[in-house]
Amino acid sequence: MIVSINQPAYLPWLGYFHRIAASDVHVVLDHVQFEKNSFTNRNKVPAGDGWCWLTVPVRTRGRFGRLPINELAIDNSVHWRQKHWRTIEQTYARAPRFAEHADFFERLYQRQWGLLADLCREVTGYLLRAFGIHTPLRYSSQIQAKGQKEELVLNLCRAVGATRYLSGALGRDYLSDGPWRGAGIDVVFQDYHHPVYPQANRRDFEPYMAAVDLLFNCGHGSLNILMRDQERVPS
Repeated sequence: MIVSINQPAYLPWLGYFHRIAASDVHVVLDHVQFEKNSFTNRNKVPAGDGWCWLTVPVRTRGRFGRLPINELAIDNSVHWRQKHWRTIEQTYARAPRFAEHADFFERLYQRQWGLLADLCREVTGYLLRAFGIHTPLRYSSQIQAKGQKEELVLNLCRAVGATRYLSGALGRDYLSDGPWRGAGIDVVFQDYHHPVYPQANRRDFEPYMAAVDLLFNCGHGSLNILMRDQERVPS
């Protein structure tokens, strides 16, 4: 059984969804320490000749080092919801498939969100359904697995019955062969080849945007594009 693990992310990029689609089970690593300036609370959308950040403000003051992602509160004293919806609406108003999904995102940004993890779960769940990805999700906060870093990842894989772990490319920097071999779990690494697709109102293609960019531009054909030219993960 192929298992992948990743922290929650706000408006994740295409590689995030590729790892989920290529897995039999995906574990959302939601109980670990929040990392500032990560993709947990922000991502990119096209803007002008480049791109801009959409960042969800969070309350971290005095809590770094003891702030698990699933307890991270959004700072709603900042008017981020109006800004994000206005940016998305203006950026994608002429995108071919934006109208099919606009109602969900308009309602999303009308809601008052308390926890970042709840917002990420809502957005990611919608995008999984829209892309037609049906991989079941498990949440690390609900799994009894101990350890830090590699040990934690290995124990989570054991807990859900993995025989193969699909790691992100950066896993090459810290995953060692011995413990995984001893557990009977093969490790393979994702090397995501970013697809090129039509982007509304752009002359030059801008890669590594939030996955909504593909959805709003390509609609029902998004999953085929997302998975195109990727190496198959052996089961």
